[in-house]
Amino acid sequence: MTHSNHPVTSQEKWIQGPNGMLFVRIWSPERPSSQIPVFLLHDSLGCVELWRNFPAELCARSGRQVIAYDRLGFGQSDSHPGKPGVDFVAREAETDFAALRQQLGIDRFIVFGHSVGGGMAVNCAASFGEACVGLITESAQAFVEDRTIQGIEEARELFKDPAQVGRLKKYHGEKAEWVLGAWIDSWLSPDFASWSLLPVLPRVKCPALVVHGIDDEYGSSRHPELIGQLSGGTTRVEVMADTRHVPHRERESAVVAMVAGFLQGLD
Repeated sequence: MTHSNHPVTSQEKWIQGPNGMLFVRIWSPERPSSQIPVFLLHDSLGCVELWRNFPAELCARSGRQVIAYDRLGFGQSDSHPGKPGVDFVAREAETDFAALRQQLGIDRFIVFGHSVGGGMAVNCAASFGEACVGLITESAQAFVEDRTIQGIEEARELFKDPAQVGRLKKYHGEKAEWVLGAWIDSWLSPDFASWSLLPVLPRVKCPALVVHGIDDEYGSSRHPELIGQLSGGTTRVEVMADTRHVPHRERESAVVAMVAGFLQGLD
């Protein structure tokens, strides 16, 4: 289902991060319309495989290279040596994301993050302001909201069913229990309750597209509003009707079109 003249090829690579090997997949258009790639940062239970068809579609529509990687502890990347620290959202920018950029030889970039990956994307845009030409957040949390906690507590009950953990094992193998714990324990920790993107957002200087589902079970529309208001660059906020936490899967063609349109002006 590609609406464009950009046939897409993909390749897989392994990159050495500070604490282990990271699995990377790169989608490339046959005739690029830009040399500036889009990095995808996955959600709390996600990995490269769980982006499904979205990266290929975005590559085809935008004519840009799309790069997704499994964070340490997820998917096909190496196991994580411990538990994520309270600062894990900010640290991703300075550690594995920085290593990835350096080893792939990428200077200027656009970053797209889903859910907690959206918070990481904000930190990437803030940390590498000279190099980041565009930021897209999708279903990102800007702070720890009651709705976020309630959604995670409901998920914790759901994952007491071994069949649900079995579904995670399909993507994360023996790391599945760690992945689940990293998500639930981090977000429900009293030490994390005061976490927010509020200090980081004003340091973002590039244009931002902020996408959110009105029925997102992990966060109200207060999140995209705050990201839009506090981000230091020009922002466009899109709250999608009849959409929950995964717009790129629930409304794939609409999200691809929206993101491709936003990317057109960035170079």
